[in-house]
Amino acid sequence: MNLLAAFFRLIRWPNLLFIALTQILFYYFILPFVYRDNYFIAVRTFSQLHFYLLVIASVCIAAAGYIINDYFDLNIDLVNKPSKLIIGKYIKRRWAIVFHIIFSLIGFLISCYVGYNIGNFYIPFFNLLAIGSLWIYSTILKKKLLIGNILISILTGWVIMVISVAEYKYQYPTTISSGDFVTPRLLKLTFLYTGFAFIISLIREVIKDMEDMSGDAKYGCKTMPIVWGIPVTKVFVGVWLVVLIGTVTALQFYVFQFGWWLSVLYSSVLIVAPLCWTLKKLYGAQTSLHYHQLSSMIKFVMLTGILSMMFFKIYL
Repeated sequence: MNLLAAFFRLIRWPNLLFIALTQILFYYFILPFVYRDNYFIAVRTFSQLHFYLLVIASVCIAAAGYIINDYFDLNIDLVNKPSKLIIGKYIKRRWAIVFHIIFSLIGFLISCYVGYNIGNFYIPFFNLLAIGSLWIYSTILKKKLLIGNILISILTGWVIMVISVAEYKYQYPTTISSGDFVTPRLLKLTFLYTGFAFIISLIREVIKDMEDMSGDAKYGCKTMPIVWGIPVTKVFVGVWLVVLIGTVTALQFYVFQFGWWLSVLYSSVLIVAPLCWTLKKLYGAQTSLHYHQLSSMIKFVMLTGILSMMFFKIYL
């Protein structure tokens, strides 16, 4: 593996593309649905330039988080996934820290620029908080029971929430043709997808803990499978899977009354069915390979769930 390929693997480039895709879909598919006839408000207050700068900031902060996580996970990764090791093998540890600082600084400075230009200083504040949280997670919280999983799930939800925060400052009582207000509609869809991102991320994080249990146990981590055991952890994951399946199914019954049958078909086949498969396979999983397959399926559902934003444009 050459140095460039190692660098892109270190920053998890597919995950960074996923982050960018999520924010792009929200901006171009959810916001037009929210504003409808008044979408010009969004364009005026939060321009495409500022939006794409914010996407770059999010990607840089995430890349910095992946780097620092691998930096402090070096010994654990030697046990769990030695073939995928990057730091210390292709990239020196001191250069990893340098890259982390550079990406964090770029992400924060861009956040400050965007926040200043649109008059919204929540963006740099919360993005700085995200940078600090990723450092604390990598150094301390990752080895703690559940709190690290919850933090990462919150930060996953923030990928969507930050776009809403960038818009929210301008949502004064501006009515739309239906007589409804823009702000409640924006908040409802934001919390819908933020909640989905939080739950699906929490499920995947705990499944990954089961996959990495051997290395985590060797280096004193107190993850859920180690502290509570595999059976209890499976129950925890199973409960959240049932909650997610039930919620998505209920939403499909709701949108079906508006004639969104294509959305119902899509969600049933590409979201609910894979989640049901995961739930079925969960209790028979025993090896790291089994848990890796479950984790991959959850990642697939994360993608299909986010892609469902396109239906708001189709039925606009």
